[in-house]
Amino acid sequence: MLRRLRNLLLIVIAFFAVTYAGDYLYLRLRHDQYGSVIVQRSYEVALKNHTTEYMFDDPKPEQCVNSLFPHMGASACWWLVRHPKQVVKLDPGHEPDLYKSF
Repeated sequence: MLRRLRNLLLIVIAFFAVTYAGDYLYLRLRHDQYGSVIVQRSYEVALKNHTTEYMFDDPKPEQCVNSLFPHMGASACWWLVRHPKQVVKLDPGHEPDLYKSF
């Protein structure tokens, strides 16, 4: 039973690895690798007095790749088309763990 589960897990991982690699190769061979989608980005800022402030950017075109997965630092165009409004949550009062002093 455990051996079958392990083999199934290896098959699933291999399938996703081959799919991702194939998607990347197909993208590199295409002539129209990049696309553009208009994205409306807003920022949700948590303030120290436990309130939230919202700031909105103007809609801007964002570069994306015409593939199944995100590659080369860009999101997939099909995903951006379905999610044109993006919210970035900022917490200026929270210090990231990386910068904490010991």
